[in-house]
Amino acid sequence: MRLRHTLGAASAAAALSLSFAAQPAAAACDVAVRVDGRFAPPKGSAPYKAVTYAPAGMPVGARVAIVELLPHEGGTRFKLRLSGARPDHTYGVHVHRMPCGAHPEDSGPHYQDRPDPHQPSTDPAYANPRNEVWLDLTTDHRGDGHSATRVAWHFRPGEARSLVFHEQATATDPGHAGTAGARLACVGVPFEPAG
Repeated sequence: MRLRHTLGAASAAAALSLSFAAQPAAAACDVAVRVDGRFAPPKGSAPYKAVTYAPAGMPVGARVAIVELLPHEGGTRFKLRLSGARPDHTYGVHVHRMPCGAHPEDSGPHYQDRPDPHQPSTDPAYANPRNEVWLDLTTDHRGDGHSATRVAWHFRPGEARSLVFHEQATATDPGHAGTAGARLACVGVPFEPAG
């Protein structure tokens, strides 16, 4: 479901309370996009809303909710909630450029505000949480977890189309920066630029 409307601090917390623990909002913001889904194997034709490529790593039936917020003071905020996933596990989670497809690689590379001229990008000058959207999270004993992040920029139109869950936490060292192992699951998200 796509939403876009202006919310005050109290309304923003109320709008997110169905999927996220209410936290005080710092300022008014626009909810640009909200997607809720349940992971399933790839069936039928792509693109997919929430697909698992490795049910041992991201179980069929696990639930996901992602919200993109556009604070009036600038930048972009993201909130992610996962439930029913693999217990006590850390996932690397990033925004990717292409929609989810039948194969893990269909989602393309990470979205980067300043694109690395050398792909795949493993240079920490480009592959970092200030130039990409990283939402790594660790689940509890029930397989539930949440994360949030903020970047100082907005997406370019049509260039950010999915959220990918990887098998491990995101690396930061040169030559490995931005990598997080195999792509376990993908959520189709029509991320929006400001405006």
